Amino acid sequence: MFKTSTSKLNGTLALVKTDMSDVAVIKCESYDYNLVRQAVKKGIDLLGGTGSFVKPGEKILLKPNLLVAEVPEKCVTTHPAVFQAVCELFGKEEVELSFGDSPAFGSMQRAARKAGLLEIAEQLGVKPADFKNGESVFFEKGIQNKKFIIAKGVLEADGLISLPKLKTHGLERMTGCIKNQFGCIPGVLKGEFHVKLPGAHDFGKMLVDLNNFVNPRLYIMDGIQAMEGNGPRGGKPKQMNVLLFSRDPVALDATVCRLVDLDPQYVPTIQYGSETGAGVYLADEITILGDSIEDLKTTSFDVKKRPIKSFDKQARGFSGFINNRLVPKPFINKDICTQCGTCVSMCPVDPKAVDWLDGNKDLPPVYHYDECIRCYCCQELCPDAAIELKTPLLRRIMGLIR
Repeated sequence: MFKTSTSKLNGTLALVKTDMSDVAVIKCESYDYNLVRQAVKKGIDLLGGTGSFVKPGEKILLKPNLLVAEVPEKCVTTHPAVFQAVCELFGKEEVELSFGDSPAFGSMQRAARKAGLLEIAEQLGVKPADFKNGESVFFEKGIQNKKFIIAKGVLEADGLISLPKLKTHGLERMTGCIKNQFGCIPGVLKGEFHVKLPGAHDFGKMLVDLNNFVNPRLYIMDGIQAMEGNGPRGGKPKQMNVLLFSRDPVALDATVCRLVDLDPQYVPTIQYGSETGAGVYLADEITILGDSIEDLKTTSFDVKKRPIKSFDKQARGFSGFINNRLVPKPFINKDICTQCGTCVSMCPVDPKAVDWLDGNKDLPPVYHYDECIRCYCCQELCPDAAIELKTPLLRRIMGLIR
C-alpha cells in the first residue's frame, strides 16, 4: 500500500510503497485512567513507540473530536482520559504540544471545557492552537479539491496526531480517522463545503483530499465507548472496549467497520482513501497487532449497513423524481423537539431548507425539501436527537428486494 510522510504540514506527500499496513487493536474496558494509559502506551509501542512519530523540539498538534460542547458521557467527543494519556506520553519526548479543533458552532474553549479536555491541557501545559483563523493553501496533489482554508494552528505545527471518536454519521455512515480532519477548517467555512458538495461521495472525496494535505502522523481512535444510531451527536453510547492505532487512516477505519459488521466499501472516505493511495482497506493487506478483533466484533451495532445513495439536487424529470425517493430525508420528531433553532441556524443553504413556519418559534421548524440538499447538518447537530433520517418507502422496498 502507499503511506504518506512529511516533516511539515505543507501538503507535500512522499508516497512510499509498503506491503502491509499495521493497525494496533487494544482491548480496554473502561475509562479508568491507569487502564487507558497502559492501553495507549501499548498501542503506540506496537507501532514503534512515541519516538518514532516525533522528534525533540518539534511542534506537535493533537486533534481531538470536539464536534460541539458536550459532556464525555454522551460519547460525542474524544474522552479526556484518552487525551490525557496521549499528552503525557508524547510530552516525554520533549516536544511542544498544542491541541485544537473547530466545533460546528461555539468556541473551541467552551467545547474543550465541557468535554473535560481543557482542564487537562491547562494542567499539563498543552496550549490551545488557533483554530479560529485560517489561511488559504494550495494542494497540488488534490484529486478533487486543491484549495482549502486551513486553521493557523494546523499550519504552524510540524506534525499532527489525530484523536477521532468512533461514531456513526448520517452522511458518511461512520465518522473516523479521515473525517476527523474536517475540523481543521475553521468554523462556518465548513458549511460552504456542504453546499458545494452535498452528495456523500463528493463530500467524501473532499475529506480525503483534506486529510492527505494535513497528513497526520498517527491516528488513535477512542472506541472504548462509541456512538451508534443517530450519530454523530444524537446517537446512543455503545460499549466497544477498544482503542485503535495506525499510521494508515484507511486501514484503521476499515478495521472499525469490520468490528461493527459494516462493509468498508460502503464508507466513501474509505473507498476514495484507498483510490488516492492514502491507505488500504482489504483485510489481507492489514496486519492486526495486539488483541484479536474477533473477540471485539459485534453484529448489534446500530449503523446503516447498505450502500449510500447520494442526492443529486440538479437531477430533473424522472431521474429527479426517483432520486428524491431513494435518498433519506431529515425528519423532525415533534414530540422531542424543543424549538431551540439549532437546525435552522446550521442549515447552510439559502433560502433555508428548514425554517420557522411564518416565523413562529413556538412550534417545531418545518422542512422545505425542494431546497434540502441532504447534507444532514441539521440531524448532525440537533442537541436533543429530535432529527432522524427517514428512509423513503421506495428505498425500503428495494432494500427488501435485495
